[in-house]
Amino acid sequence: MQTRYDLAIIGSGGSAFAAAIRATTLGKSVVMIERGTFGGTCVNTGCVPSKALIAAAEARHIAVDATARFPGIATTAEAVDMPTLIDGKQDLVENLRGEKYLDIADSYGWHVRHGEAAFAGTPDAPVLEVRSADGVAETVETIEAAHYLVATGSRPWAPPIQGLEEAGYLTSTTAMELSEVPESLLVLGGGYVALEQAQLFARLGSKVTVLVRSRLASKEEPEVSKTLAEVLADEGIRVVRRTVPTSVTRDSAPDGAPDGDGQVVVTADVSGGAQEFRADQVLVALGRRPVTDTLNLEAVEVKTGELGQIVVTDQLRSSNPRIWAAGDVTAHPEFVYVAARHGTLVAENAFTDAERPVDYTRLPRVTFTSPAIGAVGMTEAQVLAAGIRCECRVLPLEHVPRALVNRDTRGFIKMVANAETGEILGLTAVAKDAGELAAAGVHILGKTTTEVAEAWAPYLTMTEGIRIAAKAFTTDVSKLSCCA
Repeated sequence: MQTRYDLAIIGSGGSAFAAAIRATTLGKSVVMIERGTFGGTCVNTGCVPSKALIAAAEARHIAVDATARFPGIATTAEAVDMPTLIDGKQDLVENLRGEKYLDIADSYGWHVRHGEAAFAGTPDAPVLEVRSADGVAETVETIEAAHYLVATGSRPWAPPIQGLEEAGYLTSTTAMELSEVPESLLVLGGGYVALEQAQLFARLGSKVTVLVRSRLASKEEPEVSKTLAEVLADEGIRVVRRTVPTSVTRDSAPDGAPDGDGQVVVTADVSGGAQEFRADQVLVALGRRPVTDTLNLEAVEVKTGELGQIVVTDQLRSSNPRIWAAGDVTAHPEFVYVAARHGTLVAENAFTDAERPVDYTRLPRVTFTSPAIGAVGMTEAQVLAAGIRCECRVLPLEHVPRALVNRDTRGFIKMVANAETGEILGLTAVAKDAGELAAAGVHILGKTTTEVAEAWAPYLTMTEGIRIAAKAFTTDVSKLSCCA
């Protein structure tokens, strides 16, 4: 069995596959080591299953909401068959895992090992020890490589709240395996995972309360928080701000019920006073942490940060010149397309001396609520912090024809520009298809508002709203005719 390679990769997610594909096309030998389910977070427990369930919940919500939005349409929605819904989600996951991961690995022909990998050797001569068990005995294989890539991703994180572990809680992973819709749900957190999961379960039939320390989507424009709070309130989701959970307990199970069926009680400091919140389940969505604890990084002098992340250069090289890191394990933006870009860059920097840096200037970001949040570039606060005098326009969706015919004007498009040059520095939207607006926004950053206002835009598309937002810098858009 081969034990010497050009590239040894720990992990099998987006960054691992991108690196393996690029290294293989460069003629390099590759081995990929996975201790768990092949394919990484995105396909197994992240993007794919969560967005599949979000789409299902939206379909149910549309059935409930269609009569109010569209005169003449009568629809109803029954209770959710959760086991069947989860089975359908799992079928999708397994199909994609087979087609986009297992089959791809076979087609490129790199080697795969199943086991727990940890570094050994010395900083100048690092090796990997891979431990695997077949149910009878444990074997240890030593693998040497010219370069190593750590692509172990991240896992959901829960803070040390008193009683939380004993009471039991859901994460974004375990919530997607529930066999029934909880009657009530507490969500701790106000970031993208918390928002998506809160709306998902509310639309499936749960009574949802969100406890958030500051504001919803706190890293985005303040208009996003305000709009999302209104949307969630309209859908019956309670949001409690300035809330810091201090303890968690679980009531005794009702007579005759299985252990653990009692309600969860979260005690929280709310604006300086203690308050209790009760629900059948509590979902902790307060962030993720890199998976590095079993890698023995100290042995090969790989530095880590306070969250456990591998500290890397702009070229994604660690403090050990032969060891690289990519994806969530670096604590860089947690998107699978970032991980994939990382993987490709690592292979090129390791084997072609490209010295290409990772650049997030035009990185789009999307939260799959409904309406969605899409953004690219700088926020108004970031522009001001950079010492740039900015000019902004916030275009309510009531001025976007596509939103009007959709009968859904919840949201806005905000454009941030340099006040002196007119250069567009950032774009944020809360709208249906906001992700597509963010993707389009990638291509207008650096252009002027005048250039975008005069560009072609097809009528009755949501992206027409970008052109209208640009026109708002010089025109009262309430006085525009269609297409004008």
